[in-house]
Amino acid sequence: MAKTPTLRIIPLGGLDGIGKNMTAFECGDDMVLVDAGLMFPDDDQPGIDLVLPDYTYVLENEEKLRGIVITHGHEDHTGALPYLLMDLTHKVPIFSSKLTLGMIEGKLAEHNIKSPKFREVTDGSSVNLGCFSLQFFSMTHSIPGALGIFLKTPAGTVLHTGDFKLDQTPIDGVRPNYNAINRFGKQGVDLMLSDSTNANFPGFTPSEATVGASLRHIIKNAPGRVFVASFSSHIHRLQQVCDAATAVGRKVVVTGRSMVTNTKIARELGYLKIADEDIVDAFEINDIPEDKIVVLCTGSQGEPLSALARMANGEHKSLSICEGDTVIISATPVPGNEKSVQGIINSLSKIGCEVYDKTNATVHVSGHARQEELKLMLAMVHPRNFMPVHGEAVHLRAHAKLAEGMGIPRDHIFILDNGDSLQMRGGKVSLGPSYDSGIIYVDGLRIGDTDPVVLRDRQKLSQDGIVTCVVTLRSRSHKVADVDVSSRGVSFASDDELLAGIEDTCRTAIDKNNQGSPSVDVLRKAVRNSLSNYLWSKTRTRPMIIPVVMEV
Repeated sequence: MAKTPTLRIIPLGGLDGIGKNMTAFECGDDMVLVDAGLMFPDDDQPGIDLVLPDYTYVLENEEKLRGIVITHGHEDHTGALPYLLMDLTHKVPIFSSKLTLGMIEGKLAEHNIKSPKFREVTDGSSVNLGCFSLQFFSMTHSIPGALGIFLKTPAGTVLHTGDFKLDQTPIDGVRPNYNAINRFGKQGVDLMLSDSTNANFPGFTPSEATVGASLRHIIKNAPGRVFVASFSSHIHRLQQVCDAATAVGRKVVVTGRSMVTNTKIARELGYLKIADEDIVDAFEINDIPEDKIVVLCTGSQGEPLSALARMANGEHKSLSICEGDTVIISATPVPGNEKSVQGIINSLSKIGCEVYDKTNATVHVSGHARQEELKLMLAMVHPRNFMPVHGEAVHLRAHAKLAEGMGIPRDHIFILDNGDSLQMRGGKVSLGPSYDSGIIYVDGLRIGDTDPVVLRDRQKLSQDGIVTCVVTLRSRSHKVADVDVSSRGVSFASDDELLAGIEDTCRTAIDKNNQGSPSVDVLRKAVRNSLSNYLWSKTRTRPMIIPVVMEV
């Protein structure tokens, strides 16, 4: 009798923050990867462009990889895909909805990845990949084409919700497939993985439709031009802006690279509906009255190079924001971006704009379920085991508490870290072995493990600056011939007395350690230590010190 294979669930990302989601499902000689996202760097990662999950395990088991499933088109679920595909040695089919594949296609083209193996799936689609049988069902989120997945394997069943909220009045009319969710629940779900982003917020997330009335009121009553900053992937929001604009007789201008790209893709695929005559080019608005224009732009996160920031600073090539204009920031700041967003709001206020954001108008609602929706999902699926995903530790634990309150035994709830795993056999779930996990930095054209020393040096440079001390020795006597000090980013750069003290400290360090023909490395280390101690005693700062000792 053949032995029943074990199903392993290995989260490689997504359990230490909102971002870089990636989960491997491995059963026998088959593997399916769900999502391949990125995360944007924190302030303590200077110079880093993007942060990816470490997908080494996937590369090591590439011969097992039968397909990659992308639940929806947001960067935290798609952004690592180009890098993963470049590292794989053979083409793997990518399964997702039409809009998501359209967005991915543009992303892959930027990386010169040609002819990807796209496989479009929709609500109700079924796909067999090795020992996996996948069934897809529609979910509502802040982007069209969001899907959940029900995986059947010989070892048991798993339901993955993807990112979702239970929106009863979605903009495109596509509601969550409650029939499918309840049917899977009746069939029996051994393990559910569910979105935890808003697990610490009580109640229900308002419908996306509630934003429309507020947008229309603001746009209708604005005396001049209206600028709306939003995520370029939030097609439902963009649709509502377009609807509000055309309803009050305004033309829509689109600016910002990703906004132009995504609106083009969404219109071509039928997800964003606006007549050609209602969209005008930014260079063609001079003949249109100011109270007949709405500008859709990037910059809702305060990004310094975004269209909104450049327009506010007068640096945009075709548009500028002036006194009397109205600006709507139709998004919530991602954690860490609050200061940047507030800085943009202050700049706009100084210009004399009327600024609306979620603090003073209903111009944004979340795309993630709150507690009552999460409980409804648990009630419909009634899983035997539960694993919260997509969130920081506080979100995962809040979601676990909800699940326990819904009757799932505590020992059937699993809060994991990236690299931990679950294993399932015969529907029974237990903790599995740990796997190598971590992060991959994208640093310019370099992709890989950026040395921690490099990041530490960058942090130090950003905090206390740098001091370079060049000591020239006479080759025969090893006596100090000259000391040259230069500095960058230090507060004492023009303090002649302190600079003289630095030179004296260097000379003293050389003289003290210049016995018995010491090596240049010994003298260099002595200069660095002495100088570090001197500057700390005088300034209470520790700039990076680069000592150069050479003979002439």
